[in-house]
Formats: sequence, structure tokens, C-alpha cells
Amino acid sequence: MSAPHKNKTLTTLLASLLGAAGVHRFYLRGVRDTWGWLHLATLPLTALLLAPNTASPYKLFLAAPLIVSMLAGWIEALVLGLTPDAKWDATYNIDSGSQTASTWPLALILALTLAVGMSAVIFLLSRSFDLFFTGGAYG
Repeated sequence: MSAPHKNKTLTTLLASLLGAAGVHRFYLRGVRDTWGWLHLATLPLTALLLAPNTASPYKLFLAAPLIVSMLAGWIEALVLGLTPDAKWDATYNIDSGSQTASTWPLALILALTLAVGMSAVIFLLSRSFDLFFTGGAYG
């Protein structure tokens, strides 16, 4: 019996959009994936940290578990999307009976993921420096 074919473009899209929840890891490895559950655990953890501190000026730091999970999801999207098709099939589609053929939607997803991810990193750096050095004087 052949195993289901794991689509590289879909995996990259899931990692880009829902990487903070670990959906891409569950798609690739199933519900027994420890890292997927750790990604998913950041959602209620961040909610618990932010709920009693709604007026805190340091919400950025209270949301750190979710932010780290989102950044990790974007990095995983780039790593998975840039994996050569032959290596992808050797890793995830051993018994599927079909081969992966990446096309332009994957390149578009990768470009958008890189743009959004780098914008988020620039925002995090600028906001963190503002909080560290001025105490949030600029907003």
C-alpha cells in the first residue's frame, strides 16, 4: 500500500500562514510530532500571559512565545520550500509512488514569506530597541 503524497507547496504555505500553530508539522509527521505540539502550546501560553496584562507597555515581551513560534514557522517555510525536490521525495514521499515537481506558486510563497518575515524582524528589532533604550518614549 502506498503512503499519501506530501505536497511541498502546500507544506510551505501551511508553514507560512499557520506555522505558529505547527499545522505544517502535523501535516508532515502526524499528531505525534513533539515540535508541532510545542508550536501549538504557544497560543494558549501567550493568551495566558497577555490576559491579565492588557495595559502593560511590554506586551511585545509577553507575546514572546508566539512571536518566536511565528518566526520559527517562517524559517521552516523557507527551509522546506527551498529543499530540492529529489531530497523532499526521499524524505517525505518514500512510498508515495509519485514525484514532486515544484512550480511558480512555491516561488511566490517563498518570496512573500521572506518579505513578511523580514518586515516582522525589522519591526521587532526597532520596537525592542525603543523599549530598551528609551522606555517606549516613541510609542
